[in-house]
Amino acid sequence: MKRETIIAEALSWIGTPYHHRASLKAVGCDCLGLVRGVYRDLCGEEPREVPAYPQHNDGSERERLLRAFERHLMRAPTPGAPGDILVFRLRPHFPARHCGVLVEPKRFIHAVSGRSVSPAALSEWWRKRIAGCFAFPGVE
Repeated sequence: MKRETIIAEALSWIGTPYHHRASLKAVGCDCLGLVRGVYRDLCGEEPREVPAYPQHNDGSERERLLRAFERHLMRAPTPGAPGDILVFRLRPHFPARHCGVLVEPKRFIHAVSGRSVSPAALSEWWRKRIAGCFAFPGVE
């Protein structure tokens, strides 16, 4: 799979409204739903059903999101290459709870509560919070 294909698919989700636990382009998604949707469109069926998860991080989840990415994607060097998935830890000592698709060396696409899927600068604030970087299976 070519990185350009991943980037184009991620960009096609821009404008999708935020909806917790959803994963339907132009209908609704959260950050994980965005990555799940890109995965489905490019790789086929998701490897497993996603269990329920809370909308807000209370610190009790451990590292479920990070471990799920480790099981189903390939680890990539941080900060990653365009087309890679970035996983973020928004608060120190809390589990990773946010993710997005890197589309340029300094820009990524993500979904944030209250906003539609949109690009964001991979600023120093975001870079310091990267908990992991992953590549889709078979990425070139």
